[in-house]
Amino acid sequence: MGDWIHVNEEFYSTKVSAEELDALLAEGWRHFGTLFFRYGLSTRNGRVYHVIPLRIRLENFSLSKSQRRVIRKNSDLSYKIAPIKIDAKKIQLFDRHKTRFKNNIPDSIYTFLSPRRGIPCETMELDVFLGDKLLASSFFDVGKESISSVYAIFEPEEKKRSLGIFTMLLEIDFAIKTGKKFYYQGYAHQEESFYDYKKKFRGIEVYDWRNETWRSFK
Repeated sequence: MGDWIHVNEEFYSTKVSAEELDALLAEGWRHFGTLFFRYGLSTRNGRVYHVIPLRIRLENFSLSKSQRRVIRKNSDLSYKIAPIKIDAKKIQLFDRHKTRFKNNIPDSIYTFLSPRRGIPCETMELDVFLGDKLLASSFFDVGKESISSVYAIFEPEEKKRSLGIFTMLLEIDFAIKTGKKFYYQGYAHQEESFYDYKKKFRGIEVYDWRNETWRSFK
């Protein structure tokens, strides 16, 4: 890891087009609200981690046995996808969801999402229900050729359902059905970490900060 490129950049933008979003994602950028950022190193509990941007090349994606089990486990649920709309139920769900964390606890759902629709880009929400009860919501950006996961929240008491994985699989399904080429699941760490669930998908590519290219993730 001695030759790891130290990237640490950010900028603000209130508007990027679908094509611009694709280009930014392809260069390892992420965003929360109007803040766009990319970085190659992260610290957690006093330890330094090497950050790796991940994406799935959708033509190479297929479900694993464990992912099929997650889908079967949640076959009693319904879902809908629509333009993002943050309401009281989602804010309350976020407040319950964040009790899962012991460190780096976010203050607000607006830490990750803009309070104004369409800023800085088109963002959709995926809501998962048991009957009329909201169990999970995830939020993703829509580019011309890509979908990018932003954040997901779910009921902590429903942990056994693996709702974080379930919403990712539904987002991937949406991306495939709408003809996208890539699904960006966000940052993970080269080392073992809390974000390892993002690595457990077929068709993953990882961004090489040094060569500024994507390669298959082994």
